[in-house]
Amino acid sequence: MGRLLLEDGSLTPDWAPAFDAVPRAAFLPDLMWPHDMATGRNVAVDKRQAPERWQEYADSNDPIVTQWDDGRHDGPEPGKSFSSSSSMPSLVFSMLADLGVQPGQRVLEIGSGTGWNAALLAHRLGAANVVTVEVDGAVAAQAQESLDRFGLAVEVVRGDGFLGYAKRAPYDRIIATCGLRKVPFAWVEQSAPGGVILVPWGTYYGPGEATARLVVAEDCQSASGPFTRPVAFMRMRSQRFVWPRHDEYVPAGAMDAADVSYASSLTEEELCGGAGGFGVVPFALGLRVPEVAHTADRKRDGKRAVWFYGLSDRSWAVIVFRDDQEQAKVYQSGPRRLWDEVEAAHRWWVDQGRPGFDRFGLTVDQDGERPWLDSPGNPVRATGSP
Repeated sequence: MGRLLLEDGSLTPDWAPAFDAVPRAAFLPDLMWPHDMATGRNVAVDKRQAPERWQEYADSNDPIVTQWDDGRHDGPEPGKSFSSSSSMPSLVFSMLADLGVQPGQRVLEIGSGTGWNAALLAHRLGAANVVTVEVDGAVAAQAQESLDRFGLAVEVVRGDGFLGYAKRAPYDRIIATCGLRKVPFAWVEQSAPGGVILVPWGTYYGPGEATARLVVAEDCQSASGPFTRPVAFMRMRSQRFVWPRHDEYVPAGAMDAADVSYASSLTEEELCGGAGGFGVVPFALGLRVPEVAHTADRKRDGKRAVWFYGLSDRSWAVIVFRDDQEQAKVYQSGPRRLWDEVEAAHRWWVDQGRPGFDRFGLTVDQDGERPWLDSPGNPVRATGSP
């Protein structure tokens, strides 16, 4: 695995000693649920019953679920919603490479998980220079136990990572291992001048995220930097998204009363594409169409509907693609013309040369987040804004 990670560039040579010295297996529970990449399902593997299979998954590049349903789940079968995990080693080391730690630096980790990521940092920097915050008491306790057993006395703090951990500030590096839609200004304030904050960030538009590598200004009043790579993380628990009820937006008879038009400038492939909603198109559209969530129905009998829900009001839209029709039918209702906004956002993305993740960036200050394209002086403005 180490050789493969080195070959694909996710494991850089400076992190190779930590990879060799700190095995992932030492931080995994006996009962775990690896994500089988071939079937797309999570399978239960118990070390006490199948030690060789357990070790095979522990040494794999697969993500592994370690907790379901915020700890309410019991038994070997997968639960309803995974709530803690061990990320793919390739992702772990790619993010550590982006973090760019140097000897003697102090690091705050948001989201302890199994404790493996904190252990890797502690091996590189010394346990006294690493503190990790975990909101789930059971997860935090298990991470602390694993770190102590491994001989790395990292401080595991049970608390809300959104608040950071002012007691040990300032930090040279802050890394989040959960996805956010809002980056707390507290992290900027608790950083040292020139420090780095690495955070998976996304919008409400879809599940896709990208890691933003933010460099803290000398006055610690802002942080700014580019996105480095697409990622997929569980959201910070305080920022989980509760999907709106469809019938509250589209009650009986609403389709008949909606405005109807036809779309010709955006095809089903362009809107839905591949990557399961994790591609650059939905990421870019989310930057231009704020406070909107969208979901695509499964395609059946040559027909697919894609729905859009306004989160600041009850505006909604749906575009219906049919294989036997050249133009898709659009229904819209509410103060916002959501499909018009989406269509305009896609035209903007095309006009900008179809930029990838690496051309976008993010600035964070006490007023919130401002995404940008190519440079902080070129903000990505929402569709319809001046």
